[in-house]
Amino acid sequence: MILGEIEYPPIFAISSPVSRAPPSVSNVRIIGDPVEGNVIKGIGDYFGGREGPSKFHWLRENRETGDYVLASTGTSDYTLTKEDVGRCLAFAYIPINFEGLEGQSVSVVSNIVKHAPPKITNLKIIGDLRENSKVTVTGTVTGGSEASSRVQWFKTISSTLNENGLEAMSASKIAKAFRIPLGAVGYYVVAKYTPMTPDGECGEPAYVISERAVETLPPSLNFLSITGDYIEGGILTASYGYIGGHEGKSLYNWYLHEVEGDHGDLIDGITGLLQYRIGKNDIGKFISFQCTPVRNDGIVGEPRTCMGQERVRPGSPRLISLQIVGSPVEGTELNVEKKYWGGEEGDSVFQWFRTSLDGTQTEVRGATLSSYVLSVDDIGFFLSISCEPVRSDWARGPIVLSEQIGPIVPGPPTCRSLEFLGSMMEGQRLSFLASYSGGERGDCIHEWFRLKSNAVKEKLSIDEFLDLTLEDVGRNIEVIYTPVRKDGMKGHPMSIVSDVITPADPMGLELLIPDCWESQEVVPQKTYFGGQEGVGEYIWYRTKNNLGGAALMDISAGAENVFICGRTLTYTPSLEDVGSYLALHWLPKRADGRCGRALVAISVSPVHPALPVVSHVHVKELSAGKYFGGGQYFGGYEGSSIFSWYRETNDGTIVLVNGATSRTYEVADADYNCRLLFGYTPVRSDSVVGELRLSEATSIILPEPLKVEMLALTGKAVEGDVLTAVEVIPENEIQQLVWNKYKKDVQYQWFCSTNEGDRKTFEPLSSQKSCSYKVRLEDIGCCLKCQCIVTDVFGRSSEPASTETAPVLPGVPRINKLEIEGRGFHTNLYAVRGTYSGGKEGKSRIQWLRSMVGSPDLISIQGETGRMYEANVDDVGYRLVAIYTPVREDGVEGQPVSASTDPIAVEPDVHKEVKQKLDIGSVKFEV
Repeated sequence: MILGEIEYPPIFAISSPVSRAPPSVSNVRIIGDPVEGNVIKGIGDYFGGREGPSKFHWLRENRETGDYVLASTGTSDYTLTKEDVGRCLAFAYIPINFEGLEGQSVSVVSNIVKHAPPKITNLKIIGDLRENSKVTVTGTVTGGSEASSRVQWFKTISSTLNENGLEAMSASKIAKAFRIPLGAVGYYVVAKYTPMTPDGECGEPAYVISERAVETLPPSLNFLSITGDYIEGGILTASYGYIGGHEGKSLYNWYLHEVEGDHGDLIDGITGLLQYRIGKNDIGKFISFQCTPVRNDGIVGEPRTCMGQERVRPGSPRLISLQIVGSPVEGTELNVEKKYWGGEEGDSVFQWFRTSLDGTQTEVRGATLSSYVLSVDDIGFFLSISCEPVRSDWARGPIVLSEQIGPIVPGPPTCRSLEFLGSMMEGQRLSFLASYSGGERGDCIHEWFRLKSNAVKEKLSIDEFLDLTLEDVGRNIEVIYTPVRKDGMKGHPMSIVSDVITPADPMGLELLIPDCWESQEVVPQKTYFGGQEGVGEYIWYRTKNNLGGAALMDISAGAENVFICGRTLTYTPSLEDVGSYLALHWLPKRADGRCGRALVAISVSPVHPALPVVSHVHVKELSAGKYFGGGQYFGGYEGSSIFSWYRETNDGTIVLVNGATSRTYEVADADYNCRLLFGYTPVRSDSVVGELRLSEATSIILPEPLKVEMLALTGKAVEGDVLTAVEVIPENEIQQLVWNKYKKDVQYQWFCSTNEGDRKTFEPLSSQKSCSYKVRLEDIGCCLKCQCIVTDVFGRSSEPASTETAPVLPGVPRINKLEIEGRGFHTNLYAVRGTYSGGKEGKSRIQWLRSMVGSPDLISIQGETGRMYEANVDDVGYRLVAIYTPVREDGVEGQPVSASTDPIAVEPDVHKEVKQKLDIGSVKFEV
């Protein structure tokens, strides 16, 4: 050491030994990409002396719990596997110094590990490289799956792999195996392997080429088969698989074998065909097919034979054709022509059918042969036959139905015999028996006639029988039978005539008395039989008891409480018979007087009273506003019948009047403008109620019409006065009520008189239709008349009432609405205007005056008495006043009336000119 220029010897100091710091690590991190298959490494900066065997741990994330599980230990390197994909890895660094002291552990977490891209390695083709052999491509797939990876096969002429010289032999497929086709012979096989993940991610494709070219095979068949049904008419098809280069013209032959395994007989005519149609002669034999493979270069391979699996079976029996031969005429034999197919025919089944015109088909019973003779039942029908083909071994085919033949034509209709059936006596039934032939019987005509003495026939019936009646007695009956075929063709008619019909003994077959009702005629139900009926004997009895047996038969012997009440066929019960039984004794007689046995009948029940009814229901007006309802009762004894009153409105609605239950009825206010109806419900004494009957409606119910006792006028018949018409109402109570309640309006009409000679007439004043009238000037000297008509709410009008005045007198002279018209300046013209009334105006007087503003004094203007006045400069500042004294033509004066103006002013133009002159100071006047 030198200080300044002096050099000092060095001085040293030694410290105590330096101690090691505790081991620690910082900046711990993971290097490398977190991708499947990569190697990542954990590193950190160690501190604390010399590093010893520090510990390294790799931990893998648990997806479910989020915890980390130990995956590797002992090394800072880690190779990412498939299990790490989608998870994070943690690297833990535990520093340890050389002396074995362990420091604080420090860890770091990686990013999520990703999938590695798919990749294929160790690619190779295994298998025999010969035509039609199967080869397979194998390799090691990482980052993907073998099952998802795809392979495409190519061929190339070069042994060196060149992607541009490849020819595809297949599409890209998942299958890794491939059968070498014929087209690959002489070529090298190339496989393109594209590694893929299950979700479709592709890796880089890789190619592999075969070590040698594909070799060919000698011509041969890898399979040979016959397809088709071994049945008569079936078609057999041979198919085979050829291998061994390109096929030339291979040889085909078909053989028939009696037994399986013999040499067989060559089938001529089908050499070189792959199909064969089985014929009838092949049934029961075996069929084989032989194929000899031939390559296109002429090399012939070993022939191969395929034997059919079963003997040829006969075909299902069927008919190729079926038709009927013969004429469609009744009695003709029809035969069947058919063509069978399907082995040896056995006993085929036939069935004949009839078909009607409406298409209904039915079987012909028993017709099961191939021939059939037409009968009467077939007429009008179409015939057809069905055939079910049956093979000799009883196999059955589908049923075939032939075309129809027909319709079948019948022969002419004929009646062979005709005779009567029955007794020739009145009351018997005659019928006939006819023998018909000639096709199917139609609606044959059978007419019954009665033969009269004059050889006239009376047609009776067209039925199949005839009941002999009284009219047939003593006469003959003829029946004419005309045979008719069903198609309408008629044959010749045949007739027979009976013996004379005899009458039967007179008798009463039936006698019944229906239910008996009061006043209803009883007509007994009787049935007579036995010739022409004469006038029998009838006796009606009334009895309180229901007789029967012997008592009824002896009713004519005069039993107690039995009374005779009639001796005619019919009887009308009266009220006296009600509750009693009626019996009838009838002695039947024939017209020749011969009597039969008497019949007696009694009614089942006593005579019923008639249902209560009422007729002639009517309404009668007793007095004003009071009505009476009546009617005629019938039906037993009347009980407490029910009476009611109804009100019918203008729209036809009928309303029951509550509380009105007696025969008499007094009109109420609600009835006005309506009609009244009387209702009568008859009630019998046993409380049976009849039907309500209503009377005819009355005329419209209205109160007493309005009346005007007199018409009075208020006011004077003087010009200008107002006349008012006042109606005087009658003092009776009804009119007072009617006027108060039902008056609608009053119509007025004023008239003015005109004199035509000595006769005074009145002319209507069209515009004067109110109750008041103001007398006009033109009415003076005339009489005025007012007429009124009162209308009620029901639309009725009263009789016209009128009154008239004395001749109209003129009124007091008056002047109304007097005013002075003018502009208000001293140069203007002023006029008096007013309305005069009070007769014809005479020489009314007018006086013009001046009035000083604010002064009541008036200054007369001399000479100004006309209706017009021309103002001058003297009027400036004054009001002009006009006094009008009305004077009638007869000299009568009225009250004077005055009117005034505003103060008169100077004409503005004059005032302006004067002012101008004054301003100038000089003016020139012409005098």
